[in-house]
Amino acid sequence: MLRADALKAAYPRLKNQVTVTIMGAVAVELYNLGHQPNFFYLEHGMGLASSMGLGLAVSLPKEKVAVLDGDGSVLMNLGTLSTLARYRPPNLTHWIFDNESLLSVGGFPTATGTGTDLAGIAEKAGAEHVALADTVESAEQAFAEASERYGLSIIVSKVEAIGPPSFAMDINLLENRFEFARHMQGLAS
Repeated sequence: MLRADALKAAYPRLKNQVTVTIMGAVAVELYNLGHQPNFFYLEHGMGLASSMGLGLAVSLPKEKVAVLDGDGSVLMNLGTLSTLARYRPPNLTHWIFDNESLLSVGGFPTATGTGTDLAGIAEKAGAEHVALADTVESAEQAFAEASERYGLSIIVSKVEAIGPPSFAMDINLLENRFEFARHMQGLAS
């Protein structure tokens, strides 16, 4: 499955959720579908999208929060899975796209290519709902179910190690930060 296809299928729901992405391909592919003021592209913060998502979910309990992450980023901050399971924000979906590589920084292989099971780790950490979704249809269904029925949800999707031709985006990092902050202030008031 291509990550871009899964994002395209979930985009109508993402447009209505506070959404944080990790750097690189995930950010660019979501941006290319159509930027929204509720999208924050966490550039230069590898491993921290789930932490930011947790903070947003706890501080905005009436809002659905989605974190779009990569296997390399999750492995860099693996303790985040136990922290998410500990706090169990009922409004958070953490979607991990596992391409078994650090695609955005050169394509180096990650531990998921040699057996590390992120879904299994999330389950053992105590996450309430963990789903494997490796087709566009199952990914769309898992994201829809997570958005509608479950508390904390972690979705792991194996995807091909293919990204966009360029990782450049037209939005300035500071512009994204300020736009997102204004959107969050509007939600909090």
